[in-house]
Amino acid sequence: MAAYRGEEEYDYLFKLVLIGDSGVGKSNLLSRFTKNEFNLESKSTIGVEFATKSLKIEGKVIKAQIWDTAGQERYRAITSAYYRGAVGALLVYDVTRHVTFENVTRWLKELRDHTDPNIVVMLLGNKSDLRHLVAVSTDEAKSLAEREALYFMETSALEATNVNNAFTEVLTQIYGIVSKKAVETGDEGATTSAPPKGQTINIKDEGSAWKKFGCCST
Repeated sequence: MAAYRGEEEYDYLFKLVLIGDSGVGKSNLLSRFTKNEFNLESKSTIGVEFATKSLKIEGKVIKAQIWDTAGQERYRAITSAYYRGAVGALLVYDVTRHVTFENVTRWLKELRDHTDPNIVVMLLGNKSDLRHLVAVSTDEAKSLAEREALYFMETSALEATNVNNAFTEVLTQIYGIVSKKAVETGDEGATTSAPPKGQTINIKDEGSAWKKFGCCST
C-alpha cells in the first residue's frame, strides 16, 4: 500500500527571490508559475510577498518558496532579510524598456553582496509577447548573461511562455548542487543549504531554450 504524501511533505525546501525594477512583471511571473494566473490590472507590490509551489525533480518533492518584492528604491531597506537563505534568484527586466536592462548589473551586484557566491541566477527578459516594442535584443541579453555567467531565458507571463521552464530550471540546478553535496558528505537526507564554493554545474544544452554562459559552461 502506497504511503500517502501530505501536501506539506517535501524532501527539500528552496528559497528563490525575484528581483528587478518595478513594473517588469515579477508578480505576474510568480502568479503564473504558482497559480497559472495573470492579472492585467496588477499593481506594484508593496513590501514583500511570497508564494510556494511543489514539484517533482528526479523523484524528489521540491518545495519552492518564492519571494517577490517591490523594485522601487524606497523599499531597499528590506534587502538583507529578503536575500537571507536564498539559493536561487530570477533577475527580471522588461524587454520593451531598456533602462530596466541597464539596471540588471546593479541588481546583480546587490544580489551578490547579500548571498552565497554560488547562488543559481537566471536572467529573465519578460514581456516577450510585445515583439513590436522590443528594446533589448536577445543577443544583447545573451552577451550580458555570458559575461556574468548567468542562465538566460525570455519569458512572457501573459502568454505563459517559458515561465515554468525558467523556474523549473533554476530549481533543477539547485537540486543538482545540493544533492551532489549531500552524496559527497554522506548525508543524503540533508536539507538545503547554500551551494558549496567552487561547485561547477554541468549543463546539457542540446535543443533547450536556456543556456548557462560564461566560465562554467560545458
